[in-house]
Amino acid sequence: MTDQRQIQTATLSTTERSLPIALLRARERIMERFRPILAAHGVTEQQWRVLRVLQEADELDAGELAVRSCILAPSLTRMLKALEDRALVSSRRDPTDGRRLLIRLADGGVEFIAEISPQSASVYVELEREIGGETVATLLEQLDKVIAALDRSR
Repeated sequence: MTDQRQIQTATLSTTERSLPIALLRARERIMERFRPILAAHGVTEQQWRVLRVLQEADELDAGELAVRSCILAPSLTRMLKALEDRALVSSRRDPTDGRRLLIRLADGGVEFIAEISPQSASVYVELEREIGGETVATLLEQLDKVIAALDRSR
């Protein structure tokens, strides 16, 4: 157990050495490369995450989709309506539990991702050129370790 005196006397690290802020800065530098592509196709970052998660899954319930795409459930509900209106996703009630909404990528969503993928891939190539492919791979491995360790401590 941490000594209360240590907590009381501990000082905050500078924002330059703050892990949450460093992760946000890195995210912003990376996402600024993707935002113009997404904006040109009329989707938000969050909508793109939902589409990409659904691309990797056959069908997910809304709760699991929210978790996997790092989106709060109330925001997802509004987002799904917009994506359904554009025929990018489809949803149906779970026949075994009418309370559950099952969502999948619609044919329009498959085509939409195929349209954007080459542009997105070119951004990844550029990032790997600038950062280094090995650095990107190492960073992803280290982030997986951080997430796993934090999940275990829950």
